[in-house]
Amino acid sequence: MNIETIRKYCLKKPVVTEDFPFDENTLVFRVMGKIFLLAAIDEIPLRINLKCDPEKAVELRERYDSVLPGYHMNKAHWNTIVIDGSVPGNEILSWITDSYLLVVNSLKKHEKEKIYKLLKNN
Repeated sequence: MNIETIRKYCLKKPVVTEDFPFDENTLVFRVMGKIFLLAAIDEIPLRINLKCDPEKAVELRERYDSVLPGYHMNKAHWNTIVIDGSVPGNEILSWITDSYLLVVNSLKKHEKEKIYKLLKNN
């Protein structure tokens, strides 16, 4: 799993944008302007921050040594994942989708409906 795989996966989702709002080393993915993934692209191994349900966040931290409380984020709602090969790639992609959907579900009703309509058509 590398940043290009993650980038392509994120950009396939409806209404996703990417930018570097903080510095040239932190790639941010947003849906309707709201962050769902941050990637420290200068870190080796790669590290990403993902939004997560608080109960699931704790469960994942207990299950995987490479899942940590969200660096520089609300520790209850964000995890940092060290992409070191210890977590299967398909599981990380699933967590990215979960993060995306958590943010989509927090949007205004008309924004949410627009995105769900686009998701159904994909």
